[in-house]
Parts: sequence; C-alpha cells; structure tokens
Amino acid sequence: MARELIFTAEDVANTRFALSPLWEVIASVRVVKNPAGHPLLRPWADQVARRLRDVDWRLLHDLIPVPTRAIPAFVCPPPSTPVPDLDVELVTLRAQAAHVREELDDPHTKPLRALCDDPEAGLDRLAGEIGAYWAAAVDPYWPRIRSLLEGDVLYRARQLAEHGLRHTLAELDPGVRWAGETLILPSRYASGVRPLRGLGLLLVPSVFTWPCIFSGTAPPWQPTVRYPPRGLATLWERRESEPPEALAAVLGRTRARLLAELDQPASTRDLALRTGLTEPGANRHLTALRRAGLCSAHRTGRYVLYARTAVAEALLR
Repeated sequence: MARELIFTAEDVANTRFALSPLWEVIASVRVVKNPAGHPLLRPWADQVARRLRDVDWRLLHDLIPVPTRAIPAFVCPPPSTPVPDLDVELVTLRAQAAHVREELDDPHTKPLRALCDDPEAGLDRLAGEIGAYWAAAVDPYWPRIRSLLEGDVLYRARQLAEHGLRHTLAELDPGVRWAGETLILPSRYASGVRPLRGLGLLLVPSVFTWPCIFSGTAPPWQPTVRYPPRGLATLWERRESEPPEALAAVLGRTRARLLAELDQPASTRDLALRTGLTEPGANRHLTALRRAGLCSAHRTGRYVLYARTAVAEALLR
C-alpha cells in the first residue's frame, strides 16, 4: 500500500522542517508497549519501563494502539514553529476538543469513553499524563535526542541546497519514490491520493518513529511526514571517540577529541557532557576550532549546532 502526495509549485515553496517533542512522546508509547518490535530502541525501553510504573498514563496508553494502524490527529497536531517546547504543543492539544468525538468512533475502554463524554476535561487529563510521561521517559534523554534530530535537519538542509527537494525527499526512506509531481510514500494501512492544498509538506525527524515513516494529511493541518533520522543506531551507545595521535599532537587532545565527536552535528551542551568539559570550556575550544576553519556553527531555534568542515574531515582521515 502507498499514499500519494501531489505537489504543486506552491507546495514546494511551503515545505519546511520542524521538531516535535509531543510526537516523540506519542511515538514512544508504541515502543514501550512493544519493545521487541523495536530492537534499536530496546535499550531506552528497558531503562524507562521501571520509571513508568509510578506514572498514571492510562488514557495515553489507550489512545495509541499496537499495532498502530492510525493515531487520532487531535493527539499530535503538527508543530507550528521549527523547535517548539512541549508546553507550547500541549496548549494546541488542549484546544482540540471539537475533534475528539469525530476521530474516536469506537471508545472501547473506560478512559476513552470518559474522553468522549467530556472532551475538554479529557484533553486536560491527557495533557497532564503526557507531561508526567515526558518527565519520566523522554526528558532525561532529550538533549541527546534533540542533538540527533537537529543534526538530521542540518544534513537535509544541505541536501536541499545541493540536490534539490526531489532528491531530499526521496532519501527519507528506501520506500519513498517519485512519479512525476507525485511523492509516493510506503504505508502499511493507508492508501489514496492526497493533494497538499498549497500548504507544502512538514518534515519531522523522529527517533521513536523507527523503523517506518508516518504521514498525516487530515485538514486543517499542514500535511506531515515523520521519519527516522540518520545515525539512530548510535544514539544509545556509550562511546568515546579517540582522535588520531598525530592530530592530537598538533591541536591538543581536547580540541582533537571535540572534532572526533562531531561525527554528527552537536550542541555545546551535548559535547560538554560527552567530553567531561564545562560548557564554557567546550565553547572556548569550539570557538577556536571555528576560527581555524575546522568546524562551523549553525543556529536552530534557541540552540547552536557545530559541524565538522571538509578540512577537519580530511585531517581526521
């Protein structure tokens, strides 16, 4: 099965990227409920299972079925800004009371029936459960996850600049392909042709979406594709990147180590945690490397990501 998205020139112009902490919560519920089906994410699922025993997330649990044929659109409205906070997304979630009954046609559990009986109170409860779930299961890992997601957006932006939108979208998943002006997305449970209505496509990298992509085209939201980011297999690894000895002798071990750690773009905070440096100390070394042309800095929302330049890549080889 496949979903076909028809592009116009206006849709190309309005295509954008964003992160979504809310979607990471929603998608991660699938992993907690079926860790055996997500081997790359199993280390995370094993770590958080104990923490979630003390969290009441029954309504959230019932809204996300496994296997996941569909997720109600009101549960995860697409983000309106590139890097929203969870609290901002929960405000949008609480405003979806008008859509609850039309999207939940079979409330088969007590929490779901209560949600349909009083959508406003139910969404308040859902927002509270999501906040508690986030604090226990996602927030402790968010700096690492966010760095991976922002690094993927930076990579895709470079692809877009160098190769264009057609190539960039085709690289999201092995099953994605083009037929003329139509983007064809693999789908297990949905099919059909969908115009993008001039809104463009919202691209959301998501750790917990793995191993497939999710697409949503329900009005009035911007059509959205959530896809796994590059480098996901290394997310839970505890590794220490050792630079070549010759490079360390020239740059100093600390700066050479920072370059070695930049196999994916990363923030100052993330690099400080990995290397044991303070954030001001890491920032001083990164500033020196940037002035020497060995790394570049890219702002994404409130954060700055550092990436190796071609010169640094050559030195590390």
